[in-house]
Amino acid sequence: MKVGSFSEQDVYNLARKAYNEGNAQFEITPDECVLLVIDMQDEFVKPHWSPDWVPEATRQVPRIKRLIEHCRKKNIPVIFTVYSKTHNYLDRPITGKFMPGLYSELDIDFSQFYMEGRVWHELAPREGEIIIKKSSYGAFYDTPLETILKNMGKDTVIISGTLTNFCCGATARQAYERSFKVIFGSDVTSTDDPEMQKPELKVLRKGFAKVLSSNEIIEALE
Repeated sequence: MKVGSFSEQDVYNLARKAYNEGNAQFEITPDECVLLVIDMQDEFVKPHWSPDWVPEATRQVPRIKRLIEHCRKKNIPVIFTVYSKTHNYLDRPITGKFMPGLYSELDIDFSQFYMEGRVWHELAPREGEIIIKKSSYGAFYDTPLETILKNMGKDTVIISGTLTNFCCGATARQAYERSFKVIFGSDVTSTDDPEMQKPELKVLRKGFAKVLSSNEIIEALE
């Protein structure tokens, strides 16, 4: 098409194709990769314990474990992130307290949650593996993650964990904005409302990441 010849339907079709079929044009080099396991901690994974429980995250534990073990076998570093009590909670975006996702209407003692930041026992980090304690959605916000990746000489992050449309998606966007290549696991990330999974994957596919299934990621790392 020539410049100036795009109809409304043309641009809608282009956008929809990118959302649904887009494929980021970069090669996957295993030696340049790091696996990020985002917030697979008790508050999100332990069944029935917390109002923030993500049932799909619990179901995905075996799949994420398989991806972790494959990366370890390939000497691809695995980095975990968790929410926990840090700096007396003074390191968080102050506007967070206004958000409805805190479920302030519930009559429950929230002080028991997000204290230790325990990774779910089936995915427990090995000795020497890094655990990033973060204070907001994205794993790059006020953390040493970018410096760690650069010191490792890595330029590609593989994202797994929960929630797809919050912490995982925010981390993908922050990584993209820092010029990291992003691989986003479509079936090793999960949301608290299953209806939100596909829309977020579409946005990430169009503008931020190469979206692949865990099988496709493992195949690419081979």
